[in-house]
Amino acid sequence: MSHTQHAPEPPATVAHLNHTAVYASDRQLSAQFLAAVLGLRVGAPFGPFLPVDLGNGVTLDYYEKTDEPIQSQHYAFLVPEEQFDGMIGRLEAIGVTYYADPNHTRPGRVNDLFGGRGAYFDDPDGHNMEIMTRPYARP
Repeated sequence: MSHTQHAPEPPATVAHLNHTAVYASDRQLSAQFLAAVLGLRVGAPFGPFLPVDLGNGVTLDYYEKTDEPIQSQHYAFLVPEEQFDGMIGRLEAIGVTYYADPNHTRPGRVNDLFGGRGAYFDDPDGHNMEIMTRPYARP
């Protein structure tokens, strides 16, 4: 007998982000790009969506939108410190410039916000992606 494991149910008083659609002009290209940088895999198509499971219960569902330009959005990923250098190396290997700041004025550099490290880079549709090893300290 096989038993399917399910993620624990969140407390009823808490809302957890489960998934969000990410518009892309080429869902395969964009999903594979992000999965490659983060060291993840692209899941099987689910209707019109191509999912990238982030491993924390959140899925980015890439959705192909070709009828109008893609509006740039910002996506920030909290990543393990020990995987950060590998992600920067993969960006360098595929020729994608990363920046220390969200406005992309400090190329080829990382920041040290909140005692961690972080960098910003564009995905194939110009979404401003961020990798960071420490969450923002919010007031």
